[in-house]
Amino acid sequence: MADESKGAENQENGAEAAPAEENNSVKVLEAQVAELRDRFLRAVAETENTRKRAEREIADERVYGIAGFARDILGVADNLTRTLDAIGAEARASADDTLKALIDGVELTERDLQKALAKNGIRRLDPEGEKFDPHFHQAVFEVPDAKVPAGMVAQVVQPGYAIGERVLRPAMVGVSKGGPRTAPTQEKAQSES
Repeated sequence: MADESKGAENQENGAEAAPAEENNSVKVLEAQVAELRDRFLRAVAETENTRKRAEREIADERVYGIAGFARDILGVADNLTRTLDAIGAEARASADDTLKALIDGVELTERDLQKALAKNGIRRLDPEGEKFDPHFHQAVFEVPDAKVPAGMVAQVVQPGYAIGERVLRPAMVGVSKGGPRTAPTQEKAQSES
């Protein structure tokens, strides 16, 4: 009889232990599900970020992929411009037909080169009369000119070029010193009048 009472006791304890084990295993499974869900969401976010970064890199490569070649070709454009600038108006007027044909050919070549650069997103920076911007211009000298406000590009020595928002070569410029400045109190009084 004692054995029967022990068996009944064990059955009651076993019945109580089974729900506790089930609760523990459910909690373990819920924790695993939460961890896997978190890992899944992180992987999805990382994949989306990688996709966006790849799209941005492809777009940049389309725009800026020819930057190295363009820098190399800028010397050719400069030489064509210098060649045409070296021929004065008098020389053009007095030139024979052969020389005029040569000049016309060089002008045509320069125009075609500029069109090809523009077609590929490369724009010429010719900033005369604009405000000096150190991101796009390189100051070579200052020009004392009272008629031009200080900080303005007074002369372009060599045009610059940009592709997209990037500068391939800054424009080499002369920047105006401007006229004599009045005292700040006088400027303020003049602007209020």
